[in-house]
Amino acid sequence: MKLPRMLVAGIALAASLALSGPLAAAEPEDTMIITLKDGDVTIALRPDLAPKHVEQIKALVREGAYDNVAFHRVIDGFMAQTGDVQFGNMKKGFDPNLVGTGGSDLPDLPAEFSKERFVRGAVGMARAQNPNSANSQFFIMFAPAPFLDGQYTIVGNVESGMEAVDAIKRGDDAQNGAVTDPDRMLKVRIAADK
Repeated sequence: MKLPRMLVAGIALAASLALSGPLAAAEPEDTMIITLKDGDVTIALRPDLAPKHVEQIKALVREGAYDNVAFHRVIDGFMAQTGDVQFGNMKKGFDPNLVGTGGSDLPDLPAEFSKERFVRGAVGMARAQNPNSANSQFFIMFAPAPFLDGQYTIVGNVESGMEAVDAIKRGDDAQNGAVTDPDRMLKVRIAADK
């Protein structure tokens, strides 16, 4: 039986997409699970795109550094930012005046920009003006933001639980998304660490 050319092309495209990196499930060693008030968010980390950033994130997860850290900057239709382990821990040392300005005891990282796009569910590293200043803070996209493409390091993609991300408390637009009484990451773990 001879298949129509369009059908063959469609099957080939579907097969290639099924085998590509971001759509395939990540190995447990590269799967980060964030427990939020509304459920778990599973993130496929991308060491193929940003090996140094992923290594640092996993080290911080394994230290427990991200547990109870606030989503300090949340802009509706854009993104939710978290990961300030220095000033963002809501059970230990939370400082609403400084949250968003801190990092970790680990060194800042050189940029690992890629051709990946900032689409809904992409996870990127926050940084200061210096492209080589990412440390511990990251953000999860609510919607595509092409102006970020090639300007910030992408470290992963949400595989499941985006509805829990959508439920994160939003910040004040007039205050650049600063959140009063913010939601937080209750627990963060790597799937391989049962």
